[in-house]
This record gives sequence, structure tokens and C-alpha cells, in this order.
Amino acid sequence: MKHFSMKTGTVWMFLTLGAATAAFAWVAPSGQAPAAAPEFSETRAMVPMRDGVKLFTVIFVPKNAQPPLPFLIMRTPYGTPSSARPLLSESYKELVDEGYIFVYQDIRGRYKSEGMFVMQRPPRDKRDPRAVDESTDAYDTVAWLLKNVPGHNGRAGLMGISYGGWLTAMAMLDPHPAVKAVSPQAPPADMYLGDDFHHNGAFRLSYGFEYAARMETSKEDASFQFDAFDTYEWYLRLGPLSTVNEKYLLGKIPTWNDYVAHPNYDAFWQKQAMAPYLTRVTVPTLNVAGWWDQEDFYGPQKIYETLEPLDRDEFSFFVAGPWNHGGWMRTDGSALGRIKFGANTSKYFREKIQAPFFAHYLKDKVGWDVPEAVIFETGANTWQVYDEWPPRKLTADRGLYFREDGRLSFEAPSREDDRAFDSYVSDPSRPVPYRPRPVEATYDPRGSGWSTWLVGDQRFVHLRPDVLSWETESLTEDVTVTGQIVARLFASTTGTDSDWIVKLIDVYPEDVPAEPAMGGYQLMIANEVFRGRFRSSFEKPEALVPNRVTDFTIDLHAADHRFLKGHKIMVQVQSTWFPLIDRNPQTFVENIFLAKASDYRPATQRVFRSKAHPSHIVLPVRTR
Repeated sequence: MKHFSMKTGTVWMFLTLGAATAAFAWVAPSGQAPAAAPEFSETRAMVPMRDGVKLFTVIFVPKNAQPPLPFLIMRTPYGTPSSARPLLSESYKELVDEGYIFVYQDIRGRYKSEGMFVMQRPPRDKRDPRAVDESTDAYDTVAWLLKNVPGHNGRAGLMGISYGGWLTAMAMLDPHPAVKAVSPQAPPADMYLGDDFHHNGAFRLSYGFEYAARMETSKEDASFQFDAFDTYEWYLRLGPLSTVNEKYLLGKIPTWNDYVAHPNYDAFWQKQAMAPYLTRVTVPTLNVAGWWDQEDFYGPQKIYETLEPLDRDEFSFFVAGPWNHGGWMRTDGSALGRIKFGANTSKYFREKIQAPFFAHYLKDKVGWDVPEAVIFETGANTWQVYDEWPPRKLTADRGLYFREDGRLSFEAPSREDDRAFDSYVSDPSRPVPYRPRPVEATYDPRGSGWSTWLVGDQRFVHLRPDVLSWETESLTEDVTVTGQIVARLFASTTGTDSDWIVKLIDVYPEDVPAEPAMGGYQLMIANEVFRGRFRSSFEKPEALVPNRVTDFTIDLHAADHRFLKGHKIMVQVQSTWFPLIDRNPQTFVENIFLAKASDYRPATQRVFRSKAHPSHIVLPVRTR
């Protein structure tokens, strides 16, 4: 790999995945026996925290590595491994080969640890010397390890995915001095604005319900037992959300009770949000995201975005690849669903980014040469290296406008016409499914489409009467979109509240010689939902005025995608996405969790495309 000076000038690196495979694959010389599996000594301990609570901790020390070694710590609510077997998997090969003392720990109230579990425990009040949070628990754990585990070099790193990523981010707020590197991977950053439980105030019903039940039914993971294989039908039969506690949870799941008690972005949610606490870059930080992360795509971007203006020592880095939630450590990354990327992108990340990052900051090794961001450009299937993210010097914003006859055009409407709109009826009793039915439970042991739904073919809703679609002509040249994508929707409803879902889609040619089954495939590149009541404030919702054209600005987040010549660009708009998102009654009520069945009413939705109301997508198009 080429070496770069840190953050000096704009740097591009194009690395085709075919070349990546050839360059980075390792083959044992002919006749050489495979290396023996590494062996570890194992120690289990109840590590005391400052308030006396003890956390179950497992420590694996490699027998054949030469001390002193750094610690690599993974704190988790999902249970520690019963043996070193996970470390023998391909996912940890590069880190095991490098040599670390691996530490796993159950957090408070989970599995074998003492104390009470609190979902997304907020940062403590530092004025209270007795207060604890995940940051103090990480600090106390590092202090104990340094004192009680021999053979270390005085340094520690932390990493984790999902909730573990959030725990890692919390640990970096007030880190122990021995913590020299952290990698929060797919961490949630705001459970109301963009991560697991809500997006822009719209409640993520299926995940929010099933995850709360999983985490709070007992100290160990527990799956809610549905009496229907297709949870689309189960959630529809459920009726208003008020029936959840009446029929099923009975007030026993704290997080569900929090949903009900805090329907708006009040102090409860704001106290949990990461951004206000990110006031400095405390240690080198490797933020990791997957383009098709079905759970926490917002979080790693928000953390990086918040830290970047504060990054005086050039310690904050960002990686985004073609993965689902945690896919870089769980699959080979050569494909996701039916979408192929040409090589093992996960191995590339683990070998060329993650391993050098920790080796550099925990062992002073050379080889860490990332200037700022390493980004996988989907569509082209190439890795790019940038000295800033997004690379604003390389792009120009262009509007892609909704036009008559279902067309998308880079030319804005030039005539005023009050009849220039497209419409549909949104009926809460017949919501649009977010993926093809049956919609299996998120954690269904028989298998579930949850992990790959974001790359599913969107033709299953295309041309539905309650879904609008606009598309370009076949592209005569490649169009590369790199950076933040925003939808400007000028819309009205006959109701007094409404959800708006916008999807940016890459439409494949009808004839794909290399993969005939991909002909006409509709691949989502970006998407988001916005709950209309929050158009002015997430703290104080307001009813929509029936039939009034309203300007909704919807952040579709970032992408780095090349729409290839011969493909088309499509935008779809709809108002239900079920049961991923709860049904909006489309009648304004103070608290949707307490709405009555009679509040749920059909509404006629209009999306305008006139000169005065030019609905469009703002694309950061690559210019060089």
C-alpha cells in the first residue's frame, strides 16, 4: 500500500478488489504445514468497581507471544466467551498473530456480573463522587488489569461492535491514562434521532420492541416468542401501541416504559446522546461504519463528525465499507445478500486498517498510514483514501428533481403549475412492508432477513399504489456520489400528521450479462424516514395543517457510490414502512404510544414538483 503523510492535501487511492485479493492473500509455501492454533492461558475474575459492584471478566494471555503485551479489552452486554474459541476464528487472526492480552467483560447487570443493568446508562454527574457509569467501569477495569495481570506493557486498547461500540465510545470520554487506542465500531450515538430505537422521531417498532424484550426479560438474552411466523401480521394484529403493555409486556420491560413515557426528544433522550459529551479527542480513535448497517449507521458517522473539528492531534479516523451491522468481523465481506463486491473486504479492513491501527498505538509499530478516512466506493467496488470526509473539494452539490411522468432530472421545473404533484393514499390498516413478507422476527433462530434487508430488491414495492417512484433515463456516463445526501420534499397530507420515507436507488440495466438474475435490480443506496410532527422541533411536536404544502428537509446520510453508465437513478417516496417503523395514525395525537384505534385514518399524500415547490434530492456529485 502507498504511504501518505498525515492530513496533507487531498489523497485518492483506487484499489480494485481483484488487485486487493492478489496483493493481500497469504498462501503457505508448498509443503509447509499450517501453523498450529495459538494457545491461551485463561483467568476468570470478579473485578471490583469503585462502588463495590464486581464485574465478571475473562482474560486470555497467549502462551507463545513474547511479553510485554498490551491489553485489548471488549466489554459487552451479550455474554463473555466460555473459552478462547472466538480468538481462533478468522475474524481475530490478525490481532491474535500480533499478540495481545485479550480481555472480555460482562457489563453491570448482565450475565455473570453484579449490579443493575440500565439500557444505555447515561454519563454520570461528575459532581457526585459516588456516581458511576460505563466510563468509570472501563477506567476501574483498566486500573485493576494493570495491577493484577503480569506481562503487560502498560497500554490498553478497547474495541467493540454495536452496544460494545457504544461502551468503547463511553470509555474514551474519561479514559484511564493507559488507554492509548479505541475503536468504536457501529456504535449508537443518539437513540432518538438516528439509531436503534428511533429515526427522526419515528419509532423503530420491530427492533425497539424485540431488543428491549431481549435485553430486559432476564440477565441473559431472551427472544420474545411470537405466535406468528410473519411478524408483519403479528404487529398489524397488535393494533395501537397501547396494547403492548396491556397484552404482553405488562409494564415489566423498563425500556418499553421509557418509550411510552418519552415520545419526544426530551431530557431523557438528550442525556443519553453522545454528541454533547464529545468535547475532545482523548485518544486515537478508529470509527467504523457499514454502508448497509441495519441498526447503527447514524452513530459512527455522528461520533466522527462531532470529533473532527476537535481533532488537533490528528487522532480521529473513519472507515466505511460495504457491510451490514458488524459485517467486517462476521463475514468475509465479499458479498451482502445478492450484491457482490469482488473480494474479501472484511479481511482488507482487519489486515490493512484495524491491525495496523492497534499495533501502531499500542506497540509503536510502523505501518499505520491512513491520513483520515478509508472508504469503500460501492458500485465501482474500489477502496478510496481521503484526507477529509466527506471530501468536499472533490464534489459539487447537484439537485435531482422529481418531474412529470415519473421522471428524475438534473433540470429543475421551470413552470408554475398547482397541479404539478403526484399523490397516493396512505392507509395505516394496510401499511407498506419494509421488506418482502414473511417478515421473520429479528432474532428468529430459524433465520431472518433482518441482516440483509437494506440490500433487498425494491421492486417488491415499485408500482404499488401507495409508493411513488421517479427515475432517470439510462445514464450515459458514470455518476459518482460522495458525501452527504439530502432530500427536499415539498408535500402535503389531508391528515394532521404523516411519515415520509425517501429512498435513493440504483436501478441495474435489464440485461446484466455477467449476472443475468440481477437484471433490473433496484438497490437502495440511501434512505430515511421523517415524522412530520417534528418538522419544526423534535422536542415540541406540532400538528400538520391539512392540505398545506410543507417543506421537509430529510438527511439521507452519507454514501460513496458510483451509479454506472447504463444504470438508472430512482427515488421512491412512501408513508409507511412496517413493522420497521410504527404506524403513524396520520391524525395528530399527543403521544402515539397512547393512541386509540380510531385515531388511525387513511390520508391522501401529495408530493409536489413545480417551480415553487421543486421536490428533489441533493447529491454531492464527484467532479474530479
